[in-house]
Amino acid sequence: MKTVKTLSLIFLILFISNIGFAQNDNEAKALVKEVLDKVESYDNFVIDFTYSLENTEQNVKQETRGDVSINDKKYVLNLMGTTQIFDGEKIYTIVPEDDEVTISKYDESNSEQITPSKMLTFYEEGYRFKMDLLQDVGGRKIQYVELIPMDSNNEMKKILLGIDKQTKHIYNLIQIQPDDTKIEFRVTKFKTNEPLSEKHFQFDRSKYADYYINELD
Repeated sequence: MKTVKTLSLIFLILFISNIGFAQNDNEAKALVKEVLDKVESYDNFVIDFTYSLENTEQNVKQETRGDVSINDKKYVLNLMGTTQIFDGEKIYTIVPEDDEVTISKYDESNSEQITPSKMLTFYEEGYRFKMDLLQDVGGRKIQYVELIPMDSNNEMKKILLGIDKQTKHIYNLIQIQPDDTKIEFRVTKFKTNEPLSEKHFQFDRSKYADYYINELD
């Protein structure tokens, strides 16, 4: 599911703290820790982003926009016309195009269900970190850190994490797959400590009275 894959990238960016740093570049480790410490100081996040997929050999290029609000374990993701809400216990996937809502219980053992807390350990092992290029992007100094999988069968060839050296916020994340498909997640707005109420992360069934409610066990 594209929604799941995109959410995985978002949470990888924000909660990359517990990746094992053995055999890693100490400078890369220190930089990522700075980003993590800053992120963890915020009560919540609201992120606008672009999500693109490109494979030049297959002449495939796609791009879309989305946004996500995150508060502890809870989140609201809007992507490709679909809204997904996680209230800490259940996941609500709202598809207006089909007039349908799917409600599923959160199962920590289900790899298809991604939450911020799960992403704390999702990439815990199996990657080496090293410093990569420093680029000037519109006057911003973006330092890239390369994550290289130790397992040759990993579905990712490598990941490039772009960090704004001044703000210590994430600029983008580029995932290169073995077939050279490039997936990029780029942050366009990063807002913190927003006035988000508890209702923001709750599903209001009354708003979807005309929808088919598919409630899974």
